[in-house]
Amino acid sequence: MCTAFISIEPEAAVQVLLLSVRDEYLGRAWLPPDHHWPQRPELLGGLDLAAGGTWLAVDPTRRTAACLLNGFGPLAPADSRLSRGELPLTAVREGGIGHLDLTPYDPFHLVQVRPDGARVTSWGGGRLAEHELPTGLSVVLNDGLEGMAANRTASERIRSLMAARADHFRARFRAERRPNPTADGPTERAWGGWLPVITGDGLAPDEDAALIQRRDFGDGRIWGSSSISLLALGPDLLRYDFATAPVPADGSGWRRVEV
Repeated sequence: MCTAFISIEPEAAVQVLLLSVRDEYLGRAWLPPDHHWPQRPELLGGLDLAAGGTWLAVDPTRRTAACLLNGFGPLAPADSRLSRGELPLTAVREGGIGHLDLTPYDPFHLVQVRPDGARVTSWGGGRLAEHELPTGLSVVLNDGLEGMAANRTASERIRSLMAARADHFRARFRAERRPNPTADGPTERAWGGWLPVITGDGLAPDEDAALIQRRDFGDGRIWGSSSISLLALGPDLLRYDFATAPVPADGSGWRRVEV
């Protein structure tokens, strides 16, 4: 149940803000953001040690980023399936993924952000959809942009959890003053009143609306939020803050990734 919130305000000093929360089985090994790919040395992102790709890639030169959320729908053929973790790297390097043959990939939603806007590309069941995001606050879930993907989960329980999360945090972000981060300074100063909301808003990790979560769905493995990424993009700005989840209540645990 990964989640991405995107705020676009063309008249603001910092036009595009991205909050990306990665949810995964917590036993899956990974490394925090760095230049992990020798063949693409300019790119930054966290490294998924299971498949070698990433859930969020950043190209500092182009001031672009792309984050990946798993989708619902028919899976790719097992004998030709490719890891979706390559897609964010390709998207930031080549400006998108529309030129790729996507049939080897399981369903996904890819959020691409740039200094003047953002786009969501969704793939599932042989259908490709692209949406340029409007001004204001948008949310992307595993059910797609605003939970309205053509292929959605059949589980009412999962759907209700995603809806509760989106509704709660959309309202909370709108109630706080929108940040305008600068390139320097600590995370708490850069993200202001949004930061306590981003780090969980005081909700227990098993509450329905929890953004930073821990859940046992009964298969012996724990599913939860493993990391939080914050990006701010403007005409002359790219700021990238990162934390392993859960973030301590005192706000420590954040680091500004050098871009």
